Amino acid sequence: MTDTAAGTARTGPDGARRCPWALSAPEYVAYHDEEWGRPVHGDDALYERLSLEAFQSGLSWITILRRRPGFRAAFAGFRIAEVARFTDADRARLLADTGIIRNRAKVDATLANARVLAAWSPGELDDLIWSHAPDPATRSAPRTLADVPAVTEQSTALSKALKKRGLRFVGPTTAYALMQACGLVDDHLADCVARRRP
Repeated sequence: MTDTAAGTARTGPDGARRCPWALSAPEYVAYHDEEWGRPVHGDDALYERLSLEAFQSGLSWITILRRRPGFRAAFAGFRIAEVARFTDADRARLLADTGIIRNRAKVDATLANARVLAAWSPGELDDLIWSHAPDPATRSAPRTLADVPAVTEQSTALSKALKKRGLRFVGPTTAYALMQACGLVDDHLADCVARRRP
């Protein structure tokens, strides 16, 4: 495997090999090394990731990553109980906020999802999401980006489960991106420095 092979891990300026997307912008290196693929637990933390993945739909992740501080400020740190109390005035504020993506459907889904989740028991979102994590023993480490799926049987099931419970903007592709971001699956390439080792 060489650095010039399409879709394989690449050597960065520090000499470490990473998934190739991690080297496409400076902000990606820290996100790739410290967050992506690391287990995330807690309802508020998962609500944030779910919301950001929905906002990312149709856009590049770097756009969301660069606006993440703005999203956190606009959505009260993604604390479900607080966002669930947002009013029409808050919605109007969000739609005028240049620090976030001002997509009406995505803003409305984020607010609606908070209202749904506020009625759940503590830990219920965490339990539901993590119940769809595949057995790591059944997955081999991807060698190239071509080995990384966009949708899986588990992400389709997670999407259906979330939709059945009233959540919006949670299609199978968004659900799989959530699974990758939150460590339900480890899609770091086999020779990537950030891949979790047994």
